Amino acid sequence: MKREHYNVIQGADSFYYSGNSTGVLICHGFNGTPQSVEEIGRKYADQGYTVYAPRLWGHGTSEHDMQNACYQDWLQSLSDGFHYLKRSCSDIFLVGQSMGGTLCLHTAAKLLQPNGLVLINAAINDVGYMDIKEAAEFIEEGSPDIKAPGVYEITYPKVPFTAVNELLSLMKKTSRCLKSIHCPVLLITSRIDHVVPPANSDYIFNSISSPVKERVILENSYHVASMDYDKEEIVQQSCNFFRRNAELQHV
Repeated sequence: MKREHYNVIQGADSFYYSGNSTGVLICHGFNGTPQSVEEIGRKYADQGYTVYAPRLWGHGTSEHDMQNACYQDWLQSLSDGFHYLKRSCSDIFLVGQSMGGTLCLHTAAKLLQPNGLVLINAAINDVGYMDIKEAAEFIEEGSPDIKAPGVYEITYPKVPFTAVNELLSLMKKTSRCLKSIHCPVLLITSRIDHVVPPANSDYIFNSISSPVKERVILENSYHVASMDYDKEEIVQQSCNFFRRNAELQHV
């Protein structure tokens, strides 16, 4: 079994909140960590939900660990989290931001049967990395795309070119299986996103087979919306979605 060789950065590890029988599994994005979704996770827990946010393999340690990661490792991290919640929860919703949303889509299409998906600026077919044809071993990362000033997200200053290729492979494979998505889906999209263009959400909405699919547009946040001005809106809209669709499946 593969293992990481570097210690977890302080504040970057998985988190868990015990609550009721409805579980919320939150998946962070590429080069992010659970720290980027911890505030919304805590708010879900305040509403009574059982919440778990796993740290994806190779994230939150060193970019050299990430260099050894493949997208199947990230899918496995999410699958392990699902089964961990399944021990105590009868209903499970997946919440994914950016690549986390891609992983949630792939997981729902191929492996698991969640009660619903909440996708925050999910990436599927058009991201900035696609313009990179040839690169050095590592690609320098800019500042996280957050509109609110003074917000700190734990990320690597550079990411491996190999990991970027894994992300692009994941997006391509997930795009092919969107029609297999039948569970309820809530797409939350920042109107202005400098990393994942909003057209990604349009494509997902038009491609999935879910009879229940909803849209919410965030007017005052950029890509990392879970840490931005509209984070309370994300919590409110997704909690309403959880309640509606947990009830539907128990009618």
